[in-house]
Amino acid sequence: MRIWILAIFLCSPFTLHADDWPQWLGPKRDGIWRETGILDKFPAGGPKVLWRTPCGMGYAGPAIANGRVFLAERVLGEGQANPDDPFVRSNVKGTDQLVCLDEATGKRLWNFGSEVEYRINYAAGPRSTPIVDGELVYWLGPMGDLHAIDIKTAKPVWQKNYLKDYQSSVPVWGFTRHPLVDGDKLICMIGGPEAPGVVAFDKTTGKEVWKALSISGDPGYNSPVIFEVNGKRVLIVWHSHAVVGLDPETGKKQWEYRWEIQAALTAPTARLVNKSLLFLTSFYNGSLLLDIGGSDPKVVWKSKSKAGQAAVMPQNTVDLHSIMPTPWIKDDHIYGVCSYGELRCLELMSGKRLWETHAATSGKSARWGNAFLTPHLETDRVFLFNERGELIIARLTPKGYEEIDRAKILEPTNKYAAGRTVVWSHPAFANGNVYARNDNEIVAVSLKK
Repeated sequence: MRIWILAIFLCSPFTLHADDWPQWLGPKRDGIWRETGILDKFPAGGPKVLWRTPCGMGYAGPAIANGRVFLAERVLGEGQANPDDPFVRSNVKGTDQLVCLDEATGKRLWNFGSEVEYRINYAAGPRSTPIVDGELVYWLGPMGDLHAIDIKTAKPVWQKNYLKDYQSSVPVWGFTRHPLVDGDKLICMIGGPEAPGVVAFDKTTGKEVWKALSISGDPGYNSPVIFEVNGKRVLIVWHSHAVVGLDPETGKKQWEYRWEIQAALTAPTARLVNKSLLFLTSFYNGSLLLDIGGSDPKVVWKSKSKAGQAAVMPQNTVDLHSIMPTPWIKDDHIYGVCSYGELRCLELMSGKRLWETHAATSGKSARWGNAFLTPHLETDRVFLFNERGELIIARLTPKGYEEIDRAKILEPTNKYAAGRTVVWSHPAFANGNVYARNDNEIVAVSLKK
């Protein structure tokens, strides 16, 4: 009987290779989904919803690990309300908390949090996705509260506050830069007039291991990544004044390229391609391709758009001016979302635009029109989760945008988007499912064949 069962298993049409999604942009922090056994298109009537669970407001996407879902949320205090104008920095009281859910059922297992008074623009909740590593989950709040929390007990093991412990100042849009686990270290970008730009902590104790850089003003919103270049590990730190390569073990600077970024908008994560080419994109400044293979970075090409408000207008953008989504690069072509929701394809080595469409984002030209791109490694498909709460399966090639299917899995709830209601939270793809949130609920949807 056991042999017969094994034979059926081995002869089955597919085997699902399952992975968790324990941090920002997944296991390798590259936004690529590597699981197998994923559906080609949605079944009739749409994909199967596994569960929906109420949650508070927030921009932070979920993290999935060890049968648990971790989500940061904000619940406003009694009588409190966010300002109608997202650019107003009024003091708003509420509770920020990290929530742990059962991955199979969506049942809330525990909460960890405290009252936090916001003094930031766009005060609609936490920005930073939790990071799960072993028995700890790390969580950064928008007012600079960094926590290392025991997953089993929901109690803090250690914690820091960037303002009190490092004399930092709150960025305009709050602290958003996801910490990075590297071996025994937790690498964090802090910044501010009196604060170190980057600090590495012992991930178990919170003890400072090293600190590096000085970043004046608003340091920006980019999360650190580590790439291997010429057999050498390089920590990429992109802040509002420069792109810097550091030694991740010591914090020692290896190289620097000065690039002044308007409004410190450095949100999309850096991409490495062809072993030594680093691609960056910013809302006002446009794009930059650097060759970091030598002792000093060399510019391959830089955006021809001029910085400023006019630069982001559709008729003036030349290459890619992304405000949030991290682009995807394949076969020497860049796919990303520009300033007014244009999903674009560019030639990697020249920045030349080959095509654009609004079909995958807001449906028409709209300032900050958005969709997050998650390529599926097993196939030639990309999953796009757009600001209208739609999950799209598409092929992106130099020839154009080919939509395979789409399904609405969430309602837009955030009204801070130039007059329209949106979802601006990156989903997680784990264990054959997609997990996405708005300001009212988090949903788990099966994408298994």
